[in-house]
Amino acid sequence: MALQGPFVVIADSPAFDIVEALRRAGAFPVVDVGWVEAPTAIASIEPEAIILADACDGTHAAAFSKVLAERAKTRERAFMPVIACIRDESTALWPDALTIAASAPAERIINRLNIALRIRALHATVLRRMQMLASRGELPPELPLGDPLDEASVLLAGRGRSYPALSIAIGERVGLVGALSVENAARALHARDIDGLVIGDGFGPRVVEALLTALADDARFRDLPVAMHGSHPASVERFAAHLPNLERIAEGPQRLVERFMPFVRLHAFGARLQRMLKSLDARGMIDPDTGLLAHEAFWRDLNRAVGDAEKRGVGLSIARFAFNGSDRRSGLDAARLLSRLMRQVDFACREADNSIFAVFTETDLRAAHVVARRLASILKNTTMAPDRKRVGIEAEVTLATLRPDDSVDSLIARVVGKVAAAG
Repeated sequence: MALQGPFVVIADSPAFDIVEALRRAGAFPVVDVGWVEAPTAIASIEPEAIILADACDGTHAAAFSKVLAERAKTRERAFMPVIACIRDESTALWPDALTIAASAPAERIINRLNIALRIRALHATVLRRMQMLASRGELPPELPLGDPLDEASVLLAGRGRSYPALSIAIGERVGLVGALSVENAARALHARDIDGLVIGDGFGPRVVEALLTALADDARFRDLPVAMHGSHPASVERFAAHLPNLERIAEGPQRLVERFMPFVRLHAFGARLQRMLKSLDARGMIDPDTGLLAHEAFWRDLNRAVGDAEKRGVGLSIARFAFNGSDRRSGLDAARLLSRLMRQVDFACREADNSIFAVFTETDLRAAHVVARRLASILKNTTMAPDRKRVGIEAEVTLATLRPDDSVDSLIARVVGKVAAAG
């Protein structure tokens, strides 16, 4: 990916290696400024990204943070990534900064910057598409607001002494998926949307290297943030080229989470933008929160499917998945899992109470019963519970199949009023 600027490198001491690496990658222009000039440069240049090449003393920190905070309030602008080179146990000046060790090769900084810039480009595309639809008088779907961490999930793989402390520290910030074996971790990565992987202790070097090799060989996971707990002896260097967001963090659980969360937030934001782009491509027929059909599109398609089934004399079944005690986070989790699991010919939508209607076309009641049980079982064993401390949410499932004398209203009335047939 070509680096199209401008870029601002902030350092009071010369940062020749970073500036030269940016220029070798095609970045232009690259503006190298000190901390005193940084606020003015950011306000006037409107950079694509900022690299903090060294630490800042308290004198200029407030002015720098104020400029970034003011810019972040503007929703019409694509987000601007900030990469911070840090030393030892220091913290980044900007809380959303993507940190990297000051001793890391400049090429690794460029690789990490590339990932952030791809998400920035995706954000710019979404904003441009929304503005274009609005200019035509169309009402585009709204880009979901709120912190992406509120809907993010992190996979914790480990079984050593650090596992309890890591699980508590991670679970306090995001949805937690635990895996006590590499095999379970691999299944979780393929079964659901994961925004970050933390590898704790308890695994041997060969096991960890096998996991990292599998991630590096699969294009779906090359942008995945991966944090290795500092007590693990495995080396990061050989995988850094293929996993740019891989970092070994030597500090304790709280410090690991502090440094890791900006990467998780960025990955979850990218996933949000991907869903939003699909919604825009479908002219709002797809819900950008879940990936399922939007409410109006679902009922329109259901009316069409019922008419088609009656005309052709084929089966049609509908299921309602209800989640007692679920909150918005667990409801979204369940909806997104269903959007991955359902057949192409089927469709679904999420209701305001977090329940989900799923329509199985050309499917009789017996076959629908089998499908609904399978989906409910996967949700029970995969969905994040509302308290974020365990996996598993019970789905109460009711089923109904289309009868010759049915209308959409009577079909829905039966599926809403029935006693659970699966769960």
